[in-house]
Amino acid sequence: MAGEGPKLARELNIWEAIGISVALMAPSMAANINPQGMVGVVGGAIPLTFALATVGVLLVAYTFVRLTQRFHHSGSVYGFVGATMGPRAGVVAGWGLLGTYTFYGVVTATASSRFILSFLDSTGIWSSPPDGLVLALVVLVVAGVFWLTISPIRLGTRFLLVVEGATVALILVVALVVLVKLAGGGGPDGQGITFSPFTLAEGTGASAIFLGIVFGFLSFAGFEAAATLGEETKEPRRDIPRAILGTAVFGGVYFVFVTWVEVMGFGNDEKGLAAFASSGSLFGDLGTQFVGVWLGDLITLGAAISAFGCALACSVGASRLLFALARDGIAPPALATVSATKRTPVLASGAVAVAVLVLEVVLWVIYRPTVAVDAEGYQAGSLSVFIASGVIGTLILLVAYVLATVGVVRLLFFGRTRQVATWEAAIPVLAIALLFYTLYKNVYPFPTGKAAVPAILSVLWLALGVAYVVVAPGAARRAGEKLTADEGLAPAETREIV
Repeated sequence: MAGEGPKLARELNIWEAIGISVALMAPSMAANINPQGMVGVVGGAIPLTFALATVGVLLVAYTFVRLTQRFHHSGSVYGFVGATMGPRAGVVAGWGLLGTYTFYGVVTATASSRFILSFLDSTGIWSSPPDGLVLALVVLVVAGVFWLTISPIRLGTRFLLVVEGATVALILVVALVVLVKLAGGGGPDGQGITFSPFTLAEGTGASAIFLGIVFGFLSFAGFEAAATLGEETKEPRRDIPRAILGTAVFGGVYFVFVTWVEVMGFGNDEKGLAAFASSGSLFGDLGTQFVGVWLGDLITLGAAISAFGCALACSVGASRLLFALARDGIAPPALATVSATKRTPVLASGAVAVAVLVLEVVLWVIYRPTVAVDAEGYQAGSLSVFIASGVIGTLILLVAYVLATVGVVRLLFFGRTRQVATWEAAIPVLAIALLFYTLYKNVYPFPTGKAAVPAILSVLWLALGVAYVVVAPGAARRAGEKLTADEGLAPAETREIV
């Protein structure tokens, strides 16, 4: 915190800032499971969908680059929106970000458990384990995450970063091997290299891409995490914007390339896409098929650890944000206490862990495991829980991105001074248009049946935040003002634009 309290140490360099963003993005986990959420709506056009998602992420990255050139704030959009649009909008953005972290906790705990199950199956430790076992494993994963969240975890996080880097390297090696074998016609049924995954199959409408693009944004989620390190980086005005933009560019190139190879490796036909959708670990299976069982198992295990690390990052972020909201009078005051021995917000961390488990169980009740795909396109409980929680967290996150982008427009183009080119206004405007259209296509026409659950829960979560600032505007205003004062932020109109 800035102000009179103890300050965070400025000791991080640009590579450490990039490392945090990449770790939260968890590219090895994302490449192994997130594309499966797209198959039902875009078929094999997954790399095309990721390419469009990359454009959207780069447009949003502009917002964070410009904001981090001016503000150094550990609360990311919580503080940015409060500083540029007012405290009540900041509280709504903070509440939304808390929802994203919490639902992403469900996403990553479920993904880690699914990878563990796949590893047990592929190694023969437990042949064909029941999908319901994922729920029991989630309890163990969340317990482990909670323990690390309230403990000194520097060594643990470094280990997780090393595993993430090694797994990404293995994935890229497998992708290159698959590409070489495809060039020689060694793909499924003799298929070779094709660019058909960059086109929509006949009968698939272009608007379907914006249903699948949610999983593109889910895969990039965390690319802006370096924004929370503005008070701990040696050269924040230079290094934080570079870290954010660099992570977004890396993610775009990586995801488009690896998903292209994935679709070709499984086969861009009905049989191949069915195998793609049912895979327990996409690159784990490709590694087994094109290289050897040992490599596939290693990638699957690495993806499980990657997902666990991402779950830990979500827990840390959610617990600290809940702690801040409680400290500022938005959440119960007890959640703002810090353990005298651990020096961590134990109660807030416990509340987050309980919330993740409750949401996990609720979604499992809704998406009960079935033997076959039902009329609404849902199959095994764990995959449906993963997909639903990912959609919920991402829809909420897109709203937070919209608020931050509107804030940067107000800051840069409606402030007292302007020191950026006028043409740059097109970038955030395009970002807002893309974000709004993606949100629109996911809620209109409003889904029916189980498909409506993600949209309903997303709206309910955001409605709670809006209702709070409407019913208790004074408390929301005081909380936002306290936040901006503590963090050394000021309204946009009172700050000089550099």
